[in-house]
Amino acid sequence: MYTRKQIEEAVLCKGYRWFENGDYNLNIVGVRNSNTNQEITNKFDDKLTVSYSINGELKYEEWDATTDPGIYYSENLLNPDGVAILKPNQYRSTYQIGLHQGKYEALTQRLPVEVYRDSNRDDNYDLDEYSLQEGMFGINIHRAGTFINGSTQIDKWSAGCQVLSKESDFNLLMGLAEKARTLYGNSFTYTLIESRDI
Repeated sequence: MYTRKQIEEAVLCKGYRWFENGDYNLNIVGVRNSNTNQEITNKFDDKLTVSYSINGELKYEEWDATTDPGIYYSENLLNPDGVAILKPNQYRSTYQIGLHQGKYEALTQRLPVEVYRDSNRDDNYDLDEYSLQEGMFGINIHRAGTFINGSTQIDKWSAGCQVLSKESDFNLLMGLAEKARTLYGNSFTYTLIESRDI
């Protein structure tokens, strides 16, 4: 568990923007677990956090998620260059409420992002600068499924997307996003940091 203050300080230390003016001005921040040493755990061992305020009262949410692809797509490549692993960065106005795979509303990619490509099918994520690609890869923020207690294994739930384990957590995120959209338009910033940054 982290605190809102820890997340804010880590984001600001990176030189990224922190949004604090107005109700439901969302800071959506993913925290990748650095303690795995880039091993493919196939577990929801990362966090997705949202910091915002309502009438001056600070709010903070934190949910189990993955910011990494699962083992299935790390071994069964959809792209010959390798599975996509989102590079930590702040992606300003890069997401919008849209349809994930044409099925249900999620936060979908609307501007290019940077991903590492790992193609050697071993048990580790290879985050090599030479493999970086920038583009529209469908790196969305969505849910793992509709299981009441959430998913415990990533498996096919992520080929590079940022995925929440529990549908109920995802529904809370989307409820906040809907409120933010009415105030600021259909544009969201997503920031990905490492747990070692905190």
